[in-house]
Amino acid sequence: MYKPFYTAYTPYQPEISQGTLQAIFEYQTLMCQLTGMEVSNASMYDGASSLAEAVLMAHRVNGKKKILMSESVHPEYRHVVQTYLDPEDQEMVLIPYLKKEGRTDGKALIPLLDSEVSAVVLQSPNFFGVVEDLSQIGEKVHQAGGLFIVCFSEAVAYGMLRPPGAFDADLVVGEGQSLGIPLSFGGPYLGIFTTREKLIRSMPGRLVGETVDLEGKRGFVLTLAAREQHIRREKATSNICTNEGLCALMATVFLSCLGREGLRELALMNLSKAEYAKKKVSTLKGCSLVFSAPTFNEFVVEIEGDPERVLERMRMEGILGGLNLSRFFPELDHHLLVTVTEMNTKEEMDRWADCLGRSLAQSA
Repeated sequence: MYKPFYTAYTPYQPEISQGTLQAIFEYQTLMCQLTGMEVSNASMYDGASSLAEAVLMAHRVNGKKKILMSESVHPEYRHVVQTYLDPEDQEMVLIPYLKKEGRTDGKALIPLLDSEVSAVVLQSPNFFGVVEDLSQIGEKVHQAGGLFIVCFSEAVAYGMLRPPGAFDADLVVGEGQSLGIPLSFGGPYLGIFTTREKLIRSMPGRLVGETVDLEGKRGFVLTLAAREQHIRREKATSNICTNEGLCALMATVFLSCLGREGLRELALMNLSKAEYAKKKVSTLKGCSLVFSAPTFNEFVVEIEGDPERVLERMRMEGILGGLNLSRFFPELDHHLLVTVTEMNTKEEMDRWADCLGRSLAQSA
């Protein structure tokens, strides 16, 4: 008889924490299935900090200093990674993206791969919503002696996309907020962190394992967790965020209720609604789609006129028109990033497109 979920706090005493430990174990299992990896932890704060921890882990594994980061990785994720890095031990080099496709420039990556590369980081779907071509990249990175890290900000995408584990990724990390975790004043978020079993002893965070007690009954315990993780933070692999237990529990319940087919249906719903919105955009005067590569539930549009004026007019009608990309990419000064999810109805998308069209006409 397992104990109920009394608290999200660290389950130091397994004999009174079986409910919490089992939930974490089930969460780890689901994350491995989602990403195609072998081991998952359960204590990262969000997608950005998970990526930063992955970069630090790569440095612990091979001791190399150079990080090759795709420019199409979420800019705020890149900033967090840069904050984590010790400039004396590691440096970040950006890989450009293809201006027509919106994908990472694979040809530009090749000359950057040398013996000093600790890891190569790609995001798929990337910041522009574009699905990256991950094939053969892992092999090339491994030939150079580095680790291949794939991150994501939309976990639902892997309900239909092949998981990064199928493309020889060494670490797959990202954001799990869309897995049934409602936002409330900016949070909470869920950092997903998965890797290969051969790298398990370098993995940060909490790991729950399955065992049997003296009577042979199934049970769960914290495993491979040094005491430093909790009380001697200067010697820790990383710091534990205990409240992530609640977020992990919500994601576990969400995925368990959906099941494999349900998650695929949810992903297809995101994709089909985004494609509908793209078709609506293509009919508007002064607005055009930008990147040619396939997208999931986000896409970039180029508009005529001042983006801020257009967005302000849409806000006056109660509509968030998109994200002005000039904030992150100066060269995309007339571009908007648009997101569509299963929460958006056809009527809402039609209203958004009509409002965008009127706002563009007023700005002409």
